[in-house]
Amino acid sequence: MLSVYTLPVGRENGSMVKKFSKHTPEQIVRKLDKARQMRESGSSTVQILTVLGISEATLHRWQATYGSMSKSEAKELQRLREENSRLKRLLGQAEPEKAAWKELSEGNF
Repeated sequence: MLSVYTLPVGRENGSMVKKFSKHTPEQIVRKLDKARQMRESGSSTVQILTVLGISEATLHRWQATYGSMSKSEAKELQRLREENSRLKRLLGQAEPEKAAWKELSEGNF
């Protein structure tokens, strides 16, 4: 799944926006596999970057983070990140309630 976000980067005419894509770990691993295949077939780094549509910095960051992962490991990583995000949201909702109960039990209201 490829998500596209827009961020305002200027106020000239109120319409200037910069677009960027967010890749899932599974998509990243797929692109890294393609980059490896292209490199083995003799493609240059510039050609690889052009085909993948990413910058050199992004390629190096992806290789450092996901370089040795399989597609199933990337899928598991994404599932764990989503679960972690859900748990953090739940914890964030529970903390104010817990503080309110503590305050009530101490009689500080």
